[in-house]
Amino acid sequence: MTSDDLYREAILDYYKHPRHKGHLDSPDIQYHDHNPFCGDEITVELKVEDGVVIDAAFDGHGCAISQATASMLMEEIIGKSLEDLKALDKEFILEMLGIEIGPVRLKCALLPLKVLKAGAYGLEEWPE
Repeated sequence: MTSDDLYREAILDYYKHPRHKGHLDSPDIQYHDHNPFCGDEITVELKVEDGVVIDAAFDGHGCAISQATASMLMEEIIGKSLEDLKALDKEFILEMLGIEIGPVRLKCALLPLKVLKAGAYGLEEWPE
């Protein structure tokens, strides 16, 4: 079994058994967005204390890549500051996923990051 196979299995596991999926009671930050091309939707909710994420949850629907990325991302960000969240980038997501992502699927993988960063920056809506 190659490392790509292991990463693919992990992605499927996060998709079939998502971690941190659902809603938080009284989140401090909530942001929702979707990918109009494929219909993927993600909502991220964060509890923040002294500028640090103490709990995180996501909800939504879509392909295995978008949903698994959201689940993995929620695990990664607990304990990080809002400034840390603002610094996360495409490379962080690709390393976290561990497999090659084609251009079409890249939008799916980056949607949870886009939603997370919009929330961290306190956006009401994503600038066009």
